[in-house]
Amino acid sequence: MQIAPIAYFRSPFSSKFGVPRQAGLVEELKGRIVFVPEYRNADALRGLEDYDYLWMIWGFSKNVEAEKHPTVRPPRLGGNRQMGVWATRSPFRPNNLGLSSVRIESIELTTAEGPVIHVKGADLMDGTPIYDIKPYLEYVDSHQGVRCGFTDDNKWASLKVELPDEWKAAFTESEQQALVKTLALDPRPHYHDDAERIYGMPFAGYDVRFRVAEGVVRVVELKKME
Repeated sequence: MQIAPIAYFRSPFSSKFGVPRQAGLVEELKGRIVFVPEYRNADALRGLEDYDYLWMIWGFSKNVEAEKHPTVRPPRLGGNRQMGVWATRSPFRPNNLGLSSVRIESIELTTAEGPVIHVKGADLMDGTPIYDIKPYLEYVDSHQGVRCGFTDDNKWASLKVELPDEWKAAFTESEQQALVKTLALDPRPHYHDDAERIYGMPFAGYDVRFRVAEGVVRVVELKKME
């Protein structure tokens, strides 16, 4: 079986670095589902406006050539423990497929790009191919009180973020909120712990430069990307 993208995702993230590790972690993060010309048909979206969430089946397009292994080292475990790839959500998978549930913010049926679905809370970088979308059904898709493997005992710690006022004006209010929450999740590889190292994260057309020390993320520079 061969599949081809039905759409591509538009996101503030132009690289993998900084993209939230799971959908829903940064609800303020906005993105768009833009269909390829073949599927720019408003009839295919009829009824979707009655749902709050949808599933996206998409491709890890930057990992196509990466070597795949039966075990991986989840970042949540500090990269020190191996788990079976099927027991994780590692992007390094045989078929390079991802699955994300996102909130539908709005649907535009008539734009220069055809029908566009505006969503919030995605964990995709800009240009990610989308192979299918399906409505989220709470009565079958939500399971409360279940075991979640190693994630039950390894919760993410949220960091404090310092974004100087002088750079806030570069972003809209929603972009500011998304940026701060993204940085609070600590985008660094979890084996990094160098208080002097400066990291660069492309976001909404800017290179956001920051360092992390004593549980605080400090934005130290902002550069407009060309």
